[in-house]
Amino acid sequence: MIKNYVTGFPRIGEQRELKKALEEFWSGKCELKELENVAKELRARHIKYQDEAKIDLISVNDFSFYDIMLDNMITFGAIPARFRELNASEQYFAMARGNKNAVAMEMTKWFNTNYHYIVPEVTNDVKFSLNPDKIINEYKEAKALTSKKLKINLVGPITFLALSKGGFTSNPLDRLDELVEKYTELLKEISKLDDELIVQIDEPIFVTDRAAGLVKFIVPTYEKLTSAASNIKIIFMTYFEHATEAVKEIVKTKIWGVGLDFVHASCQQEALEVLKNSDKVLFAGLIDGRNVWKANLDKKLEIASKIKSIIPLDRLVIGTSCSLLHVPFTLKYEEKLNPEIKNWLSFAVEKLAEVRVLANLVHEKELCEIGNEIYKSNKEAALTRATSKLINDEAVQKRVSNLTKFERDTPYEERIVIQRKELDYGILPTTTIGSFPQTTELRQVRNAYKKGLISKEAYEKDIKTYIDECVAFQEEVGLDVLVHGEPERNDMVEYFGEQLNGYAFSQNGWVQSYGSRCVKPPLLFGDVSRPKPMTVEWITYAQSKTQKIMKGMLTGPITIMNWSFVRDDKPRGEIAKELALAIYDEIDDLQNAGIKIIQVDEAAFKEGYPLRKENISAYEKFAVDCFKLSVSAAKASTQIHTHMCYSEFNDIIKTIEAMDADVISIETARSGNELLKIFKEVGYKQEVGPGVYDIHSPRIPSVEEIVKQINDLLLVLPKEQLWINPDCGLKTRKWEEVKPSLKNMVEAVKIVRG
Repeated sequence: MIKNYVTGFPRIGEQRELKKALEEFWSGKCELKELENVAKELRARHIKYQDEAKIDLISVNDFSFYDIMLDNMITFGAIPARFRELNASEQYFAMARGNKNAVAMEMTKWFNTNYHYIVPEVTNDVKFSLNPDKIINEYKEAKALTSKKLKINLVGPITFLALSKGGFTSNPLDRLDELVEKYTELLKEISKLDDELIVQIDEPIFVTDRAAGLVKFIVPTYEKLTSAASNIKIIFMTYFEHATEAVKEIVKTKIWGVGLDFVHASCQQEALEVLKNSDKVLFAGLIDGRNVWKANLDKKLEIASKIKSIIPLDRLVIGTSCSLLHVPFTLKYEEKLNPEIKNWLSFAVEKLAEVRVLANLVHEKELCEIGNEIYKSNKEAALTRATSKLINDEAVQKRVSNLTKFERDTPYEERIVIQRKELDYGILPTTTIGSFPQTTELRQVRNAYKKGLISKEAYEKDIKTYIDECVAFQEEVGLDVLVHGEPERNDMVEYFGEQLNGYAFSQNGWVQSYGSRCVKPPLLFGDVSRPKPMTVEWITYAQSKTQKIMKGMLTGPITIMNWSFVRDDKPRGEIAKELALAIYDEIDDLQNAGIKIIQVDEAAFKEGYPLRKENISAYEKFAVDCFKLSVSAAKASTQIHTHMCYSEFNDIIKTIEAMDADVISIETARSGNELLKIFKEVGYKQEVGPGVYDIHSPRIPSVEEIVKQINDLLLVLPKEQLWINPDCGLKTRKWEEVKPSLKNMVEAVKIVRG
């Protein structure tokens, strides 16, 4: 009997082996075969971890070289025309990253996570076709490695099309019947792999408000899929929120199981009542797949007991709330963490044990010796965390409770007149989003300093040299508002977290963001405060090297929170206020040191949004309030910029207005001017910096290309309202790409101004 499962497993490798192999392949340092060998070794290791942890149902096809949605495009032939003539390996990575002849496909956030997926382009000229080789090969490979039951993971056809882009006259969901035919062909093909086959079909689109308009597709789609092969059992998997509307429909079909998230939607009473009167197996996601704190197993048992009172044990399987892709790999390499804090943590490998122990407790199966030790340790960790002196800071709590000022004193219409006069930046001012390339040499300097291998003086000399070079280049190329390049920063959140009380840091807690890009979110475990200035020294040094305006660079409170692993024992709105006060203090210090423009990045503002409308207003209220609180120290003459990336702004444009930043920079390079039009439609008053070229692709945009992009922008917004910049920071790019791109951008602006 299957008692436990894992929705999906991380693929980047416990020491980022896939990242390193990918980047060597892209740079021509290794062949495709070497990359494939690394991937095969990782898949085998990941199966071994799950096998040894006694996971009953192990995933196949949760591995990807870049992105699972991209893999789905290859499997079902959804290839945009500009990539169709390329060979297979070149085609795959060109779709994700672009090449010299073709712009990369758009990338956006996977629901409300920090993972990015490649957005399918399902235009009328796309002809679906089946290529099952990856799935078949990986199943056979896994079958040879374990005797455990396997399940093949697929992105569901409704979710795939609902997250796709169409053309001007095409709606991707109009192609559902065609795509379902190919899914049916796939199921028939893979049914030959085993006597009994389990397939997990992920349909997370049904945890969003779009569910109401999409549930009509469930029965016809899944009637076809369940009839494809008699030996296939299908799990309809959802995560991140409740999927009540979908559950009411999916029980009408012959699917075997339904996956529900009991972490982010702990109250699933209505869905449980529907399932009670069906024959479906419930895959109950009780172990948090998105946060790093040990599960309080006794509290999980309380939830499970309520589930057991409705769903019989023979139809109940215990597992993770979502794929473990969203948490770091293992605590095994964490040698420097405070032992008390480390004892509160559980990464992907450790969560496997939690799944097994919880499933055994729920199924009233006697724990083995190791299981008893894990359960005992879990109880002790829950107790010490609740009473630890590390967590509570009375001074912080008092400051938050005594807040009286929440926004700037002067309205935007008055501020912008003062700023334009004092800053004198003219028409179509040029700038960048903040970071410049993080070279190997720069990383080596930072690492050497952290490890005590070089002195503080040597470290600061190297950082200042880099800043000098950044300033000199920007002046040479003719940018109007400069940045210092952020050479001292490892990550836009970790850098600040390292200087705040209430934060801890892992050595190896990497999480995949997209492709080979990994982030190491800090661990926000306690009350937050800022002991001393965090950026003033470096920004003022950079300002001393130029007569032009040097922009101060900060990360906003909501992004710091959303890109951290946040304590789960306190409301997020209260945590955000503590972070906002830290940024407030930093802004005050920067402007008093002579910095006239300060950018407060809120790149993750949108991804924190709840997936259901009924929860949105509460999030927007504290998120906007905390951003305004953080910048309320700014004088009328201090211009506040913010930056947002990979967000659909149509539904939050009024919220962006309410944030009251003086200038917002956004990504529009991959999505054309679709995002920008909404700013015009609502009569957005503040200034806007739409990205004029895509920094996530290595290609260098031509002057002519950027001139066209700027002219297109001018069709939407007046020149007085526009700033010109790349669409995001440049830390992931190489100097040989950055320099000509920025030169071309400035030259294009000169042409348009002329």
